[in-house]
Amino acid sequence: MGQTIAEKIFSQKAGRPVAAGEIVVIPVDVVMAQDTKTPIALDVLQRSQLPVRIDRKRISFVIDHRVPSTSELHSNYHAAMRRVAEQEDIPLVDAGSGTGHIVVPEMGRVLPGHVAVGTDSHATTYGALNALGIAIGSTELVSLLATGKLWFKVPQSMQVTLAGRLQAGVFSKDLILHVVGLFGEAGANYHCVEFAGEALSHMSMDARFTISNQSTDMGAKAAIMEADAVTREWLEGRSSELWEPVSPDADATYTRRLGIDASSLEPVVSAPHRVDNVIPVTQALGTRINQAAVSTCTNGRLEDLQIVAGILKGKQVAKGVRFFVAAGSREIHRQAMRQGILETLFEAGVMILAPGCAPCSTGLRQAILGDGEVTIQASNRNFRGRMGSKNASIYLASPATVAASALKGYIADPREHF
Repeated sequence: MGQTIAEKIFSQKAGRPVAAGEIVVIPVDVVMAQDTKTPIALDVLQRSQLPVRIDRKRISFVIDHRVPSTSELHSNYHAAMRRVAEQEDIPLVDAGSGTGHIVVPEMGRVLPGHVAVGTDSHATTYGALNALGIAIGSTELVSLLATGKLWFKVPQSMQVTLAGRLQAGVFSKDLILHVVGLFGEAGANYHCVEFAGEALSHMSMDARFTISNQSTDMGAKAAIMEADAVTREWLEGRSSELWEPVSPDADATYTRRLGIDASSLEPVVSAPHRVDNVIPVTQALGTRINQAAVSTCTNGRLEDLQIVAGILKGKQVAKGVRFFVAAGSREIHRQAMRQGILETLFEAGVMILAPGCAPCSTGLRQAILGDGEVTIQASNRNFRGRMGSKNASIYLASPATVAASALKGYIADPREHF
């Protein structure tokens, strides 16, 4: 019987053929350990007097969520991560360097065929590089640090085939929100979702990362794509390691196959208060907004900032709208400076934040909403109370829809700019 991509990667790591449903104990290739889960794991290690045994080349400590630190507690957490990183010779991505899901791949750490884990739910991002990106918690991180291995249940797989090509003004964010709406928030629970088809060949790596990233919001354990020329070009200069692409067998078994004509899609938004509450943007037109944001591991990439700058160039953000933008990494921020993007945004009235997670949730203490306020943002979640007041509303949309709306002061259709 043929194998899916997930089954093939787990088989390679286990050293034997495995199938969905089996339990394997394997070493992982990449560990992204950020500042919301890592301090807890370090405390357990210290109290248990467990030594760190993991290969230091496989792990990165990342301070990206509470940046700048929002409390004495988090400052102490950061200090502990810096101290252990120095003592144990673990690479540290310090505050202001960006979000781990963007920075670690930029460093060339994630390659096709890898099992890459991260202490954040959007570790599915790494699947855009033909790797299994899987989220873990503090307990799993303790096991990895102490043993270098972790157990996994090999997930079943679904396949989403994307035909055609996205129309002007429609982006990968619209596509993945559409898919989340079709599946529902738990429709892909403990599945690896394989994305394939012609539409992907027309998408940049930035666009592909958005699709894999947001897939966790329909319950996906992992979300993976095959490697192609776009993947190879993106990895060139980032890593000198040899890698081989992993593809599914023609007779692989899937629990569900879904075909989508990308050329038929239109701009959408996720309306409050669920990511899967997806509607066409035309049904939300005219909804007044107080705030807008483009940032995070989902849409803080260079292509996203280029789209926003293209819409805002020579214009002004509407009166009464607070518009925040943050690059997902220091490298993206640097490129945005060199290309004049940040100047364009600044002149349009945008508030530019430090590279990192930025406005994403209340815990980050940035761009908090008051009672009755409405925001539209190119981030990943819109749960009630996530951005402050439980009486506020969050709409999720593509960077283009966010920028078009920020200009009007209400939710707008971005297609008029393309």
